[in-house]
Amino acid sequence: MRRGVLWDSSAILALLDADDADHEHAVTVADRIASERRPSFITNYIEAEAHALLLRKLGRVIAREWLLTGGLPVLHALQQEEERAKAILARHTDKDWSLCDAISFAVLESRGARTAFTFDHHFRQYGRFEVLGLRR
Repeated sequence: MRRGVLWDSSAILALLDADDADHEHAVTVADRIASERRPSFITNYIEAEAHALLLRKLGRVIAREWLLTGGLPVLHALQQEEERAKAILARHTDKDWSLCDAISFAVLESRGARTAFTFDHHFRQYGRFEVLGLRR
């Protein structure tokens, strides 16, 4: 997974929602990831978060279709990654990162991946990864 790209739920929503302000940029970034043949993945936490987000924003048909045919490999967070995520949250008391964010940080670190496709500024706040999607 060293060259792998973690897709965050914000990127998945932007890609699927043509009305999203970041939709066109998400399509451009997704096309670049595909053209560079970079392996991509989500975590089981992102899978749950993205499904809930799509359900709320785009409805049950699209949410279910994405869940059942999403196409991105799902990496299950390991117990030590979950523990690391809680330690990240405990150490950064001034941040409003979610458990899903912290799991993403822990998985990226432990699996040697260094890139996230996201529109969530929390990944840039954490500061340890290349962030695709966010504009300065």
